[in-house]
Amino acid sequence: MTFRHDDAGIPVDAWAGMIGDPLDLAGVARVVVVAAHPDDESLGAGGLMLRCARLGIAVDVVLLTDGEASHPRSPTLGSAALGARRRVESVAAAAALGVDADRLHHLGIADGAVADAQDEVVAAIVGVVGDGRDALLVAPCRLDGHPDHEAAGRAAAVAAARTDARLLEYPIWLLHAGSADALDGLALSHLALDADERTSKDVAIAAHESQVRPLSAAEGDEVLLGEHVLAHFRTDVERFVVADAAVDDDRLDRLHAAEDEPWGADERWYELRKRALLLAMLPAERLGRVLEVGCSTGVTTAALARRADAVVAIDSSPAALARAAERSRELPVTLLRGAVPATWPEGAFDLVVVSEVGYFLSPAALAGLVDRVASSLRPDGAVVLCHWRHPVRGWPLDADAVHAAFDDDRLPPRAAAYVDADVRMELRAVPASMPPAGR
Repeated sequence: MTFRHDDAGIPVDAWAGMIGDPLDLAGVARVVVVAAHPDDESLGAGGLMLRCARLGIAVDVVLLTDGEASHPRSPTLGSAALGARRRVESVAAAAALGVDADRLHHLGIADGAVADAQDEVVAAIVGVVGDGRDALLVAPCRLDGHPDHEAAGRAAAVAAARTDARLLEYPIWLLHAGSADALDGLALSHLALDADERTSKDVAIAAHESQVRPLSAAEGDEVLLGEHVLAHFRTDVERFVVADAAVDDDRLDRLHAAEDEPWGADERWYELRKRALLLAMLPAERLGRVLEVGCSTGVTTAALARRADAVVAIDSSPAALARAAERSRELPVTLLRGAVPATWPEGAFDLVVVSEVGYFLSPAALAGLVDRVASSLRPDGAVVLCHWRHPVRGWPLDADAVHAAFDDDRLPPRAAAYVDADVRMELRAVPASMPPAGR
């Protein structure tokens, strides 16, 4: 979709029938609104922000850019000055919607370059959302026709998948220049605004003075959001696409494709020491059928296979599995590609190893993994957990959260543990299955 802000656009009533079901906020404790530029949040979700603030639902706003490129030919304001002005405007707009300035998160990404900073954007959104099972994430529509808006929507979709947040997308330029046909087949929802909410939203929109008024009478300082555009946001409803959180999150695969061994597993002292500790913690010298969840390039897989009758190793990265296949070519290893817990091998296992992968799952996926392990472990089977203890930027969980999830009555008790500043390990095994002590 191509458009100009000063095009006549399509009439407001072209969207009249495209509203879907009323928005249900039951179970929502937090709302995180993502905006590619200051003013997107006021236009697309201003009424929702005010409604939530009035209901006592915490509202955070993640502003990806300062919008400093909105007037590239301005003779009166350079990009830095314009960006600074728009930051101030965003604070005033948020206040009109009941959101304090300390709930605004300014990332300062270059206007027009959101797609180039997608990993950074995802990490920032995840950092604000955290465990999103009680959160509503609201972001620009991935069909909006503006590169920054669409990139913001894609990043929010990845963040929603990692955090389990519920995801809504709001259209901006799609309403001005698109077609209602673009939303055919998509689930829609709407928020009906009362008179006070409409008034406050209008105040918030007006606070973005650099966009709704000319910067000056000079050429290059023209108004960006004319009344023909704003008319789409002065109605008594806000429209949202109920977004599918199923998304191709390829961050780890890109990491493996860029480097033969991205974690330095063959040479870094942390990796060498950690692997030695893990192997020493195994419940027996000789192992039966072993499952490794998150095998990466297969370094630990190969070490396990030299002590096991058979190893099944799972990973979601094709690049990682290609390296794991090379390492295990002569060993009793079966590789399985997919994301857990949806991807899972048949049969029962004597040992399940979950090493440095649990925090790359969403909270719900981690709970599903625990369910899978509990249902696949033989009665005398064991589980080994091993995780880096430092923050994992871009994902909501850490080592402690992962290990706590395995405190489950369906799994064996903790038989041994090791913790230092860098790593946490646990062996969960039925005492009778442990080898006797001896000299």
